[in-house]
Amino acid sequence: MKKYIIAGLLVWLPLAITIWVLLWLLGLMDGIFSWLLSITQAVLPVGADASIESLRHIPGLSVLVMVAMVLLSGVFVTNIFGQWWMRQWDRLMSRIPIVNAIYSSVKQVSDTLFSSSGNAFREAVLVQYPHAGSWTIAFVTGKPGAEVAAHLDGEHVSLYVPTTPNPTSGFFLIMPRSQVRPLHMSVDQALKYIISMGVVVPPPPAPPVTLAPRPPAVARN
Repeated sequence: MKKYIIAGLLVWLPLAITIWVLLWLLGLMDGIFSWLLSITQAVLPVGADASIESLRHIPGLSVLVMVAMVLLSGVFVTNIFGQWWMRQWDRLMSRIPIVNAIYSSVKQVSDTLFSSSGNAFREAVLVQYPHAGSWTIAFVTGKPGAEVAAHLDGEHVSLYVPTTPNPTSGFFLIMPRSQVRPLHMSVDQALKYIISMGVVVPPPPAPPVTLAPRPPAVARN
């Protein structure tokens, strides 16, 4: 009986967690969409309330609207006028007490993590943690700088060691580059390995492709 119950859980647990995450995202989008509709109703004349209210009951509309907003926002901020507007917005947010500390910190982290030119979470490595002889997977987030780098001898790297099965929490470490072993697995494969507590093992790296030497050309008379 225990074996069959565990087998049934292995079948339904991934599907249940997937549905729960999707429902949570859908609820978040519905909440933002309802907030936008409420603002629109407050701005438009009274006679337009009925037509705006009917939009709340269209299934899937909140997802389409939120995806369209994110896409249009990305298109907007990639041109010259959008970049100028973002600089003005950042300057405004930096002048608001309390808000400026939260906004600037989150913006610096998000710019570092999602920047295409950055090195954060681009490399999975193997390190000894929490003590010698005990190994775990970490992610390179950059190199120490400023005052921290001045107190370190030799090349060091900044690492993020995630916890399992929840990789959103973890530990920040600064270690010598010589004590870090690079891995061939991708970041996605390393995250799956960590979340599954070592159950989902990444495939071994593909062997390098060697080209066969060309036969010597035969001289023609």
